[in-house]
Amino acid sequence: MGASVPEGATRPLVQTRRRGWVEPDKAPLAYTAYACSAPVAPFAMHFWVITWDLVEPYTQRLVTHPNVNMTISEDFARVAGVVRDGFAQRLSGRGRVVGLRFRPGGFRPLLRRPVSELTGRFVPIQEMYGAAGAELVRRVLRADDEEAMRLMERFVLDREPEPDPLVDEVAALVAMAESDPALTRVDRLAALAGRSVRSLQRLFHEYVGVGPKWVIRRFRLHEAAARLADGLEVAELAAELGYADQAHLTRDFTAAVGVPPAAYARSVAGSG
Repeated sequence: MGASVPEGATRPLVQTRRRGWVEPDKAPLAYTAYACSAPVAPFAMHFWVITWDLVEPYTQRLVTHPNVNMTISEDFARVAGVVRDGFAQRLSGRGRVVGLRFRPGGFRPLLRRPVSELTGRFVPIQEMYGAAGAELVRRVLRADDEEAMRLMERFVLDREPEPDPLVDEVAALVAMAESDPALTRVDRLAALAGRSVRSLQRLFHEYVGVGPKWVIRRFRLHEAAARLADGLEVAELAAELGYADQAHLTRDFTAAVGVPPAAYARSVAGSG
């Protein structure tokens, strides 16, 4: 058995930016993020709970992050690997999703093999973990939010993941790529890591599931969406974010977001 999960304590809220949400101000969804307990924190970033009560169906679109998520709802219960392109989920009626976002690299100690094996895949929890996974899903669906999170933490710890210092290294490197808009090249990130480019690529393949180039570009697309909402022109944005030209940014942005940057800028400008 792993470390114990505390019961009865009030779980702190986590302040998170909804980076990656397409037109977040238009989403008719309630979103709350909660802290993980200390025993789970070496592996996971936070919980997130989304609820909805819709008159009309709504499609939630996301520009995804380099994280593995475990998500449980009435309609699906799965371990989601990193999604390379855009992601869309159609929602209707009333519902709830309880999700656990793992740190970049943080699912490697549970999977015990390269995280790239999950990239682009949605694996049912029951398929990955058998009867124990099916029991987890059954109990989470019957629980309130706090109990659902406690059950998921207990499940993670019962898998007995071993602390791995490479998770901290990977998470720190991904955080660098996210926080520095001027970081646009893999060789610069490799230099900051004190690794060769090839060594960095192998590390990310094993722990994150995608290469460092993808991670850098994905965070620059998050930045692009935010800057377009602030009124920055596409050509200027492409130059600032390290793209060879406006057409290259337009291709990447359209693949991830679903619409070209100019159309997205008009859409978010009209929502204010």
